[in-house]
Amino acid sequence: MNSLAAQIKQQAHAPGFELAGIAPATDADGFAHLEDWLAQGFAGEMDYMTRHAEARRHPESILPKVRSVVMVGINYKSQESGVRGQGSGIRGRVSCYAGGLDYHDVLRDKLKALLAWIQEQAPETRGRAVIDTAPLLERDFARRAGLGWFGKNTMLLHKKLGSYFFLGALLLDLKLPVDEPFEASHCGTCTRCLDACPTEAFIGPYQLDARRCISYLTIELRGAIDEALRPMMDDWIFGCDVCQDVCPWNRKAPNGQEDALQPDVTGLQLDLLELMRLSEEDFRVRFRDTPIWRTKRTGLLRNAAIALGNSGDPRAIPMLERALGDAEPIIREAAQWAIERIEGRQHSPVESSCK
Repeated sequence: MNSLAAQIKQQAHAPGFELAGIAPATDADGFAHLEDWLAQGFAGEMDYMTRHAEARRHPESILPKVRSVVMVGINYKSQESGVRGQGSGIRGRVSCYAGGLDYHDVLRDKLKALLAWIQEQAPETRGRAVIDTAPLLERDFARRAGLGWFGKNTMLLHKKLGSYFFLGALLLDLKLPVDEPFEASHCGTCTRCLDACPTEAFIGPYQLDARRCISYLTIELRGAIDEALRPMMDDWIFGCDVCQDVCPWNRKAPNGQEDALQPDVTGLQLDLLELMRLSEEDFRVRFRDTPIWRTKRTGLLRNAAIALGNSGDPRAIPMLERALGDAEPIIREAAQWAIERIEGRQHSPVESSCK
């Protein structure tokens, strides 16, 4: 089996995975931390985290008789990462991971190809491909498989790839030799990620209050966003990369090579006025196969309206006034807030900055 384990890790590179390791299928190391995190209410309205909490204790909840977890990683970093909107339009920023096609589909196809190869070598093997839609604490098993360490911003870090990579897993009922877990931490005394968070979402190192995180606010939260947090969101309309952009380990990380994950489909800077014109059908056509589909039209236009308000640009007012007639009350409320914020800046001698 030593030979097969080595072959699996080598074969993982064929569909484009840069990282591969094997972890034992036992209780997740961070399950107690998850329970404490949920008990403190840091998950906000992500009720699915609580409903499926117990299932995250052990991967056998996903695949009975699982014995090994093959963890893989694929780089999605773009040369556009960390770049602010440019040009004459009023633009909003999209997190680096969301500029291409839906990564779930991309990784699922690659994992299934790897599983098919494994089953050719060991025909009786049963397996399950997992991205982040099944109840698996992927980062725990990735660290256990030797792929990296936990950064203080709670993300997995790798010396060469930084944190701009997706994780995928193959659960197998095949017993394989496992890799040495990554025991060291290479963050030292650095707290740049914690200090840079615009909404102060980090309670401390390794502890995120999702209710204040811009990614949560722009993607997971379905209702109105707390008005106190809106100015801090700046021009982010889907996700946020601030704590990654400032990380020294991302400074020299290479760009990803998988075209489907690069920002050629959606892009990382979207015209906010154009977004405010989107009908339900327009939204469906443009974003159906991208990560932005998750937030739905209502969430995206709510976010765009808030970003327009934060821009302080009076050119946005006519489009925001049009949005006051939208069928969705959440969009109408955000548009009204944005108009008042822009008008308030016009009449204020001192403009506050949220950057």
